[in-house]
Amino acid sequence: MHDAVVEVGGAPMLASKTLAENAVNSADHTTLVAAVQAAGLLDAIAGEGPITVFGPVNNAFEDLPEGTVANLLKPENKDTLASILTYHVVAGSWTKASLMEKLEATGGALSVETLSGASLTVKMNGPSNIVIEDANGGVANISTYDVMQSNGVFHSIDAVLLP
Repeated sequence: MHDAVVEVGGAPMLASKTLAENAVNSADHTTLVAAVQAAGLLDAIAGEGPITVFGPVNNAFEDLPEGTVANLLKPENKDTLASILTYHVVAGSWTKASLMEKLEATGGALSVETLSGASLTVKMNGPSNIVIEDANGGVANISTYDVMQSNGVFHSIDAVLLP
């Protein structure tokens, strides 16, 4: 485990707290937290785990077509929103080191099943950067790695992944 306290969105992410307890403090992830709450998934990221969350920053949601987020937050779209959000969650605790080790063993690409049941592809982009590719070919860069939580690990990403 990492002993250093990592700051995300100007707030310390304490390894003694769950993903849910830490995420609500990040100024860079307010849209993600609102979406998780609207989808009724707060318990999923507060549970025992371990889980790995690839969490899009606010700008990633803003990059979606205009009106997309507001539409997804409507109660009638709760299931769609939940499937998109669970597409960002993988079982297990995947740190940068464990991802890189697995990527080296698999020749540079790794398919991981998400909690939504669909897969993401993890790839190297240069010697030390990992990217996540969704089913549509959309790519997210990890901007902050290895934010350790009591129930898993959080990686901040710059795009919303779509199943």
